[in-house]
Amino acid sequence: MKYVIKNKEPVPFAKWKALANDEWQPTYNDLSGETKAFVKTSLMQEQGFLCCYCERRLTENDSHIEHLQPQRDPAVDPLDYRNLLCSCQNQIKKGDPRHCGNLKADWYDPALLVSPLNSDCEGRFTFAGDGFITPAEAHDAAARETIVRLGLDSPKLNDLRANAIEPFLDESLTMDQLSQFVDGYLGTGPEDRFGEFWTTIRALFGDFVAA
Repeated sequence: MKYVIKNKEPVPFAKWKALANDEWQPTYNDLSGETKAFVKTSLMQEQGFLCCYCERRLTENDSHIEHLQPQRDPAVDPLDYRNLLCSCQNQIKKGDPRHCGNLKADWYDPALLVSPLNSDCEGRFTFAGDGFITPAEAHDAAARETIVRLGLDSPKLNDLRANAIEPFLDESLTMDQLSQFVDGYLGTGPEDRFGEFWTTIRALFGDFVAA
């Protein structure tokens, strides 16, 4: 889980909400078309085009706007940009396990959810070379519950992380080559896109980057 630094809400979104009047109040169900697309693109950009939970690559067709705190909570403004994220899994194939926002659904417990909006989230989990994820601290009940509630330890995600890790285990790489490889991966590519499973790679190989 990579820390997400929220930006200001997109101007078109703010202008759309400002159209509210005595006869019409904007709701999340009203959000559609270009305005909704602009919001989603803005969320993807501020996350480096990674899922807010598992860090898979986000694509336009396989992602959705996620409410961190569920809309059903009467204390939550469904149009509060600070509560919006972008999660993977918009189109789920038959037999594909649910994870991230789709599995989380309306669950929210601030005491047990490690949020990508918390600056310490990246250090709450640890990873093995086979892609498995566990709490960084054995007593961290929130990290453990978050893994379960988001399905971060599903065989699918474990395998995807293992695939991302594999190239860094190439025994033919010299230390200098590995250092350059890791350094390049942890940087941002075109359009400020981060590499998939960024925190996994940093956790396992970040020490190889030259100071």
